[in-house]
Amino acid sequence: MTASVHGPVDVVCLGESMVAFLPTRAGRLADVPSYLRGIGGAESNVACALAAAGHRTRWVGRVGADGFGRHLVEAIGAYGVDTSAVARDPHRPTGVYFRTATDRATDAHEVVYYRAGSAASAMSLATVPYDALWSGRVLHLSGITAALSPDCLALLHDLTARRENRPLVSFDVNHRPALWRDSERARVLLDLARGADVVFVGEDEAEEAWGLRGPDAVRAALPDPAVLVVKQGAAGAVAFTRGAPPSPRGGHAPATSSGTGTPDTVVHAPAPRVAVTAPVGAGDAFAAGFLAATLRGLDGRKRLRHGHLWAAAALTVPGDLAPPPRAAHADRLVALDDDAWGRLHLGPGWTADGDDQEVRTP
Repeated sequence: MTASVHGPVDVVCLGESMVAFLPTRAGRLADVPSYLRGIGGAESNVACALAAAGHRTRWVGRVGADGFGRHLVEAIGAYGVDTSAVARDPHRPTGVYFRTATDRATDAHEVVYYRAGSAASAMSLATVPYDALWSGRVLHLSGITAALSPDCLALLHDLTARRENRPLVSFDVNHRPALWRDSERARVLLDLARGADVVFVGEDEAEEAWGLRGPDAVRAALPDPAVLVVKQGAAGAVAFTRGAPPSPRGGHAPATSSGTGTPDTVVHAPAPRVAVTAPVGAGDAFAAGFLAATLRGLDGRKRLRHGHLWAAAALTVPGDLAPPPRAAHADRLVALDDDAWGRLHLGPGWTADGDDQEVRTP
């Protein structure tokens, strides 16, 4: 069943979603005896998290006219995401993947994609409905889509081209080396990021993809986005904001480049300590939390802290997606002074309203 949202949309997310097969226990793919079915997709994860928090979201993509495609549309729609702009392709399959239970950053992590020739790889300027993409206050994209096919890359180049009356464009670099040929990824991802208004990139990603070390070096290479967020794992995140923090409150954003020599406001927000249940989904949750705070017009420091809290929600559940903390609960934690924030220790169940058993400030 296709889900529809009536009225204005806050965030539109474009990208491939796949059926994910998650291991029932830790170990090599060769040794895991069985898997649980889930859903995976960086952009749809952001849409689902935002919808669970009460924002109006739309996911735009393509799936096969098969059972896996129906499952994806139904599962994502169940979060309250509008899926009316998702196309069913009768000639191409829905992508699937298998992964181990370990962190992507470890040598033990394995992931195997069966997505070549998928329905999503046929997304293009001709097959994606632009009225749906342009219907939100924010358009969220990621570098994963650019790697799927030449048509997908052309689509992202067009969507990140600066033009009048476009939505606020959010871009998560989401560097996945297995999807790229080394000769092209650095230039492509830099070009796409330079066209966005808000950019998310991990410090480790920037070094691996571009050979850049440290947030200042990343900002020097990406002077154009109004906001650049460099994630530093457990150490926190740094936000560079040029001028007033961009807000989609007033509708569509101007298409001007912000790299004009105006000094940056630089804010660092440490991440709270987290008792990690599963080290997946945190990056997408961070982006969703940051965008939720952006939609509310909060300042840069609060945007980062909300991103950390939403990431902590994902880290303390077994799967990629977790219910985000309710706004009032998160606002109370975001308002803590630096000392109290530094003493936070978040564990499973911490997002439950009024239950602070797993929110410790010793």
